[in-house]
Amino acid sequence: MDKELDNILLGSHELKITDRREIFLTGIKKITSFDNEEFLMESSMGVILLKGHSLEILKLDTHDGNVKIKGKIDSFAYIDGETKQNHEGFFTKLFK
Repeated sequence: MDKELDNILLGSHELKITDRREIFLTGIKKITSFDNEEFLMESSMGVILLKGHSLEILKLDTHDGNVKIKGKIDSFAYIDGETKQNHEGFFTKLFK
């Protein structure tokens, strides 16, 4: 399967981090939870966990799935499989 067909089926997803102070993402389907230290987002390529300090949304375009966040970025990870379920369980319990 070629790259163009993959983008049509899964949706395009891009990531740009500038100086660990700003991150721009495309292909975001949903922001599951967020605060000033952590964002949990669903993208076309999987669940994303972003951690840092003083994080805040600069831009949110729900129609196109674009998100821009500023703050000190400490880590960025895709969460797959069982880890995703455990993490979502934690947030579900936290926000009850």
